Amino acid sequence: MKKILISLMLLSVPFAINTYIVDVANAAEEEYAKWGKVAMQKTQEKYPAAKIKDYKHIGRVHGTNTTVEKFKLWLKENNKEFGILINIEFDKKTERIVEITFREVPN
Repeated sequence: MKKILISLMLLSVPFAINTYIVDVANAAEEEYAKWGKVAMQKTQEKYPAAKIKDYKHIGRVHGTNTTVEKFKLWLKENNKEFGILINIEFDKKTERIVEITFREVPN
């Protein structure tokens, strides 16, 4: 009986670990997805005639008091396709946006 209980406990460990990993991954995805929406909204405000074709989360940089979410967006305007690198810096505690920077790059 002891062997069966030990076997069942050992078999359940990988499932518990996988559930934790999925939860952490989902939380991180939700976090950058929120800032991705902000990136698309602010880009559309800055380039109102352009259509956003795609976007990619490049990464996150943690500072002492702020965090910077980095994205690349692909836009099309009047048969011209180009990329935009956008950085959204926000306060870690309040999530208030401190600065948003845009930089056009070749597609």
